[in-house]
Amino acid sequence: MKIYTKTGDAGGTSLFGGGRVAKHHARVEAYGTIDELNSVLGVARAAEPSRQVDAWLEKAQRQLFHLGADLATPLDAKADWITRVSQADVDWLEGAIDQMSENLTPLRNFILPGGTPAAAQIQLARAVCRRAERLVVALAESQDIGEQALPYINRLSDWLFTLARFENKQAGEAESKWSLR
Repeated sequence: MKIYTKTGDAGGTSLFGGGRVAKHHARVEAYGTIDELNSVLGVARAAEPSRQVDAWLEKAQRQLFHLGADLATPLDAKADWITRVSQADVDWLEGAIDQMSENLTPLRNFILPGGTPAAAQIQLARAVCRRAERLVVALAESQDIGEQALPYINRLSDWLFTLARFENKQAGEAESKWSLR
């Protein structure tokens, strides 16, 4: 099987479950940015985070494939083979945030993104996640999307922020606080 199909040469692409849209369509922008986010998580994993953080990142990558498929599939598509993001996925993120937060100092200041290479990459992922969230919100304003897509992506950015702090803590890396002066 060849990797190229030539079906997108005129600027269109196929959605899961059928139908075609322009490659700049809001749906493609949303799931394309989820794909970018997944790649940034792969770079974070390549930066050799702690074993726990790496395992969590892999789980999030797998969930992001579900989210991408969810966003690439209109709700009315005949595609019951698609696994959409679920409340259980949102609950997992919340549970992990709570678990990590038990080991972190409560925030009283903004912190600068950085620290270990893995934590810095996770912070970059958080920023990409926020952009993805904005695109998913824009998509949801014009089309129906999976019920848990927005809660999941919103919680994911919180999870990534907490995960970066947790990774720095695991590595004994101090946080750099931001101040007005």
